[in-house]
Amino acid sequence: MCGIVGVVSSAPVNQLLYDALLLLQHRGQDAAGIATVHGNRFHMFKGAGQVRDVFRTRNMRSLPGKSGIAQVRYPTQGSASDSEEAQPFYVNAPFGVALAHNGNLTNTDTLKEEMFRRDRRHINTNSDSEVLLNVLAHELQIASNGLSLDPDAIFAAVSALHRRASGSYAVVAEIAGYGLLAFRDPFGIRPLCFGVLETDLGTEYLVASESVALEGLGYRFVRDVAPGEAVFVDLDGRFFSRQCAEHPSRNPCLFEYVYLARPDSLIDGISVYGARLRLGEYLAARVERELRCGDIDVVMPIPDSSRPAAMQLANRLSLNYREGFIKNRYIGRTFIMPGQAVRKRSVRQKLNAIGVEFKGKNVLLVDDSIVRGTTSQEIVQMAREAGANRVYFASSAPPVRFPNVYGIDMPTRAELIAASRTDDEIRRVIGADALIYQSIEDLKSAVRDGTTHLDGFEASCFDGVYVTGDVTPAYLDRIERSRLAPQLSEGGGLSQLSLAIESAD
Repeated sequence: MCGIVGVVSSAPVNQLLYDALLLLQHRGQDAAGIATVHGNRFHMFKGAGQVRDVFRTRNMRSLPGKSGIAQVRYPTQGSASDSEEAQPFYVNAPFGVALAHNGNLTNTDTLKEEMFRRDRRHINTNSDSEVLLNVLAHELQIASNGLSLDPDAIFAAVSALHRRASGSYAVVAEIAGYGLLAFRDPFGIRPLCFGVLETDLGTEYLVASESVALEGLGYRFVRDVAPGEAVFVDLDGRFFSRQCAEHPSRNPCLFEYVYLARPDSLIDGISVYGARLRLGEYLAARVERELRCGDIDVVMPIPDSSRPAAMQLANRLSLNYREGFIKNRYIGRTFIMPGQAVRKRSVRQKLNAIGVEFKGKNVLLVDDSIVRGTTSQEIVQMAREAGANRVYFASSAPPVRFPNVYGIDMPTRAELIAASRTDDEIRRVIGADALIYQSIEDLKSAVRDGTTHLDGFEASCFDGVYVTGDVTPAYLDRIERSRLAPQLSEGGGLSQLSLAIESAD
């Protein structure tokens, strides 16, 4: 998962891109980077860490220009987390192209082979984003016949890229001397939108992963980039767009609405906050069927993304709502942290229970999802230590049973608590007195909310259906081997790793 942004402005864009990355910081805290264009020359700075840690005043001064792109990054599928794979990436031929990518290609190995054998292009990292950049550069060279570019040639190159690349990709790219290109994969898995700002010097365009980045910078949200569509803004501020895929369909990732996106964003015409409220309504109906509501003294969210669902659930069931946990916002997300012991310790550092809210009460805890179960287990234990009489646990998402291969760094199947357990077995593992999951049907209904412009959802981590149609068991096995290899090389073996997982659960 990453956050990307691109802009064509009438004024220097370095501060604008920095501010946009701060608004998208929730989408990536592993690395950050900015590339600007000035006088047909790229200026780039990137590094590991959060935005405020990567950039200093001297770095910002080294980023002149009125057009540029930027990214905040989380690693995907166990990729390296050092600054070497921070984005944007850059190639100097055929025209000079910088690119930032949110998503994950599922045919990276095939494309790498094509790059080496046929296209004669060198890939220097393990990042699929560098592969995508080289595919785009190669297709731009073909579409332009090695001469100058125009919008028709650029869109032809994106069409060719769609035919070659598979997986999820929302992309912003800067072509030196020409302008800003942005496009989205034909399934529309990862989000991308654009907005405008009218100035005395003309119209400015901003493309970003989420609408919150537009609104926070004073841009008027125009619309989402459609699946398969490409938009191009030249350096004079002229806007062009074209559908570049043969059979596009809109299948946004459900996890964006459950957890990833900021609640004040609008993704594919759907309010993230509104979707999370509706998740609480559907979950309330399920709680009412499976529990005696008279036995519940208080409803508490696990901050922050589950708060709307918990509030709406409590309201629908006429139950007391309380904030029982205080969150330390300076601890990273636990489901992508290396090592079970580190994750367990991090939960205690991230959350602290307010004892008076738990003492002697039957508590219903509401979380957005359960992935490994480590966090849920620790939270239930914290509630009991704070004096709770009984602890019920509700998840506003269904059981996460399958890996995500479209840009979310999720555990292997062996590490997913729901991959091979029944709901009751999961309840016993996390130590709850009752466990209620949202159903996949209710999750889809809550997000869709009667809209008809969606063709479906990318819900593979819940239902195991991979919308691109090319994800096989052998592919998942390769991903898992690549994730396990670094852990095994540090000592021990597969049996010890499995034992560590089981003991943590």
